[in-house]
Amino acid sequence: MSQVLDILKLAQRNGIETDMSVLYQKEQDIPGSIQYSIRRYYAHHAWVAEDTGMMVYHFNENKPRENYLELRFCTTGNRYCAERSCSECNESPTLNCNGKHQTVDVFTFHFTATFLYQFVHNVKLSNRKDEVLAFKHPHPFTKVFPLCNRKRNALDALLNHSYSGSLENIFVNAKVHELLLYSIECLIDEKEDGFTCKFLADESGRDRIYQAREILLQHIGDPITIKELSRKVAMNECYLKKGFKEVFGTTIFDFYQQQRMEHAKYLLYEKSLSVTDVSALLGYSSISHFSAAFKKHTGLKPCELLK
Repeated sequence: MSQVLDILKLAQRNGIETDMSVLYQKEQDIPGSIQYSIRRYYAHHAWVAEDTGMMVYHFNENKPRENYLELRFCTTGNRYCAERSCSECNESPTLNCNGKHQTVDVFTFHFTATFLYQFVHNVKLSNRKDEVLAFKHPHPFTKVFPLCNRKRNALDALLNHSYSGSLENIFVNAKVHELLLYSIECLIDEKEDGFTCKFLADESGRDRIYQAREILLQHIGDPITIKELSRKVAMNECYLKKGFKEVFGTTIFDFYQQQRMEHAKYLLYEKSLSVTDVSALLGYSSISHFSAAFKKHTGLKPCELLK
């Protein structure tokens, strides 16, 4: 465990451990958005360690602009091969491949107080989870926790998906929000009492809620009504809205808007698209409507993210 914690503490630094070398890395540093770093290391020596997560809550009442929440994860036992076309080689080295490497994978996700504000500005703070997201919890802390299957699956998906370009951005944002949700849940030790919505106790009901989210992500640039969404997942509109709120902690509309605006940041900052083009790609009827929605969600004008 201590070895994993050392790696987690080093996750933000540019240097790496002397007994490890970088196989793959991906980073994002868009102003006002999620900042993250994903690094895969090749460990020259065998690693036997429990997968571990860490939450860092940085709070300074006198310097609120410097407040942030950071998630760090370290997973081991995965395998990496740069040549994906040789997936059927049974791990035998070939002419152009040294075989699959066992890896140590380190993830860092950085959320500013400004970014997290969108989740709490209309919420009555009733528990510690809300207080942390709103930066109303008065004391900084660091919490270490083991990885449940949900977190591990989300992290594995970030490493093994086949998306690229804009679709990759949408996919990664969705997975990072899943990790934030699952990690915030770790702040309480209460036992799960099950779902308030009884229909969610059935696995098929939960599957339809997750299917609805995937459909929303597929329609980032082609808005879909709740009525159309309910038909696609074969669920009553009322059940769909209640179930979505319970599973994901937000309304369908707020989730969809949040995902659209995150994708807009990516298109403006990383792809250097014009405000006009981004507005059209996201399905807005006018630039003014897009600009107003963007300003309301991010606190920034779209032109402020143009390089």
